[in-house]
Amino acid sequence: MLNIQIQAHTELTAEVAEQLAALTARIHELDHAQSIESLQQRLANKPCLILFAYVEGELAGFKLGYQTDEDCFYSWLGGVEADFRQLGLAKSMLEYQEKWATKQGFRRLEVKTRNQFKAMLNMLVANQYQITQVERHDNIDQNKLFLQKTL
Repeated sequence: MLNIQIQAHTELTAEVAEQLAALTARIHELDHAQSIESLQQRLANKPCLILFAYVEGELAGFKLGYQTDEDCFYSWLGGVEADFRQLGLAKSMLEYQEKWATKQGFRRLEVKTRNQFKAMLNMLVANQYQITQVERHDNIDQNKLFLQKTL
């Protein structure tokens, strides 16, 4: 059995920003790698939760979200490196994020994904997220899906 750990941070320190920036560059499904500066801009003065998933001590994935209003926590970005998929890391981080957001008093979680990310969409729907909006594109795989879960 593999040793899997989830590590939580509620502040974007320099070290956390460096780890996130490096990890986003290794997850090819992301539109682009995030720079330390882009992470700092996005999270400036916002309550946030940054999760890192480790497998046998090796950084394997992350999930990052922040408060958008008094009642809503937005799950902005996440991913698991290809070598560590199918271990339940994304689901473990999703469940951690939901429990944390509930304890913080948030009433709903929001997330966006695309049609092309079937595993993510299936995981969200299986965890009671509902589609609230679709942003259509010429290529149907690029349709952006907006989902929400009431906590």
